[in-house]
Amino acid sequence: MTDRYLEFTHSPFGRALADTFGLPKPPRLLRAKSGYLAQPLTEQNVLFGLARAGELATAVLPALAAAGAIVRVVADHPTLADIKQAAAAEGVSLKTEAGLEDKAGTASAFVFDGTGLASVDELRQLYDFLQPRVGRIPPNGRVLILARAPSDAATPAAAAANAALRGFMRSLGKEIGKRGATANLLEVGRGAEKALAGPLRFFLSPHSAYVDGQSLTLSAPPKGAGMPNNFVGPLGGKIAVVTGAARGIGAAIAATLAREGARVVGIDRPQEEAALGATLAAFDGYGLPLDITSDDAPQRIADELDQQFGGADIFIHNAGITRDKTLKNMSPAAWDQVLGVNLGAILRINDALLRHGLKDGARMVCISSIGGIGGNAGQTNYGATKAGIIGYVKALAPVMAKRGGAINAVAPGFIETHMTAEMPMGPREVGRRLSSLSQGGLPIDIAEAVIFLASPLAAAVNGRTLRVCGQNFMGA
Repeated sequence: MTDRYLEFTHSPFGRALADTFGLPKPPRLLRAKSGYLAQPLTEQNVLFGLARAGELATAVLPALAAAGAIVRVVADHPTLADIKQAAAAEGVSLKTEAGLEDKAGTASAFVFDGTGLASVDELRQLYDFLQPRVGRIPPNGRVLILARAPSDAATPAAAAANAALRGFMRSLGKEIGKRGATANLLEVGRGAEKALAGPLRFFLSPHSAYVDGQSLTLSAPPKGAGMPNNFVGPLGGKIAVVTGAARGIGAAIAATLAREGARVVGIDRPQEEAALGATLAAFDGYGLPLDITSDDAPQRIADELDQQFGGADIFIHNAGITRDKTLKNMSPAAWDQVLGVNLGAILRINDALLRHGLKDGARMVCISSIGGIGGNAGQTNYGATKAGIIGYVKALAPVMAKRGGAINAVAPGFIETHMTAEMPMGPREVGRRLSSLSQGGLPIDIAEAVIFLASPLAAAVNGRTLRVCGQNFMGA
């Protein structure tokens, strides 16, 4: 559905009216126009900063250069010598930060390696790097902070400093979101350094247009995990399954998986067979019409995948329903239906797939919701399932890791679908504006996050939940 208010505020009259009355002016987000490129940051200036004792320069600098970025540094940066040493060791050329008059050299992304921060006083290094430049962050710019997880800190003081970065990042995201710019945080565990290139390409590119104010923990990839050696078509040759693939977010996920080279198997209810066929026909997908809550569905899915494809490489649990009522007015049927589709079916299907139908090294993505994080009145059933998914993903991660694979979740915020289009205008407009980016997301935004988590780009991500909500103000 078209966001008419956004379009209005980008007209001359609408812009003037919004300025006069101080109304929000949602920015136009720059989204990816194609699949992953060999060098998605070509000719883009990325300003790199390093905390004292920062540990990731030798991983970050070559990853940025390989992505096509022009890596720039601050002339009087306290750790400039360390950056130059790392760049020389990795064969990366550096340029000095552009002056105010050099528009062509203005940085579109800012990356700060804060892994060395070990005290409250040392947080000043992050302030000194970003504060003079925050006003120069361009529309659709990117700020990415790298750190260690507080749980990995050597001292309580270091844990406090690293935890402080989460609050800093979230607050900065709300300051720069009006420009369509985003701020995010990667907490890099020991051993995950070698897998940084994929997350950098996602978070610094238009593929992450609606991901804002989020922290994501990277862990050492499990033994046997696939590492990206070719970022173009990262899913080439993979068999990818999507439930609820006929329409909306599921259809967008299916099409985007195909865009990146996967052979897509779409599953949806028999009543949706015509719509499923129309969706899959666009990229020669394989349809499997069935009710995922039926007693025989798990075995049928596993058998079909084994017999037709030798097993699946990727499985996306997208199917979901709502039956909203306050708990006082909720019928047993409404409770059971939502729990059965949104959570029970996932567990039952996975139990079957872990016996057969899923290849070693496979990656799963489950669609959760910010409704499972912040809760919504009238959605006790729905909220329970979406929170359950988050817990399930975390618990199953070690099992998937032993097979060289991973399972993660995506938690959408307000997304423009046929469901939100049917909302009353007032709640719909509130839902759209209740984010740092002042607008709802699109199905492609969820699909892009799914591609990242389903691909080798996220080799270091397992058991995590990534919110795709434009930093919705609801929830954590």
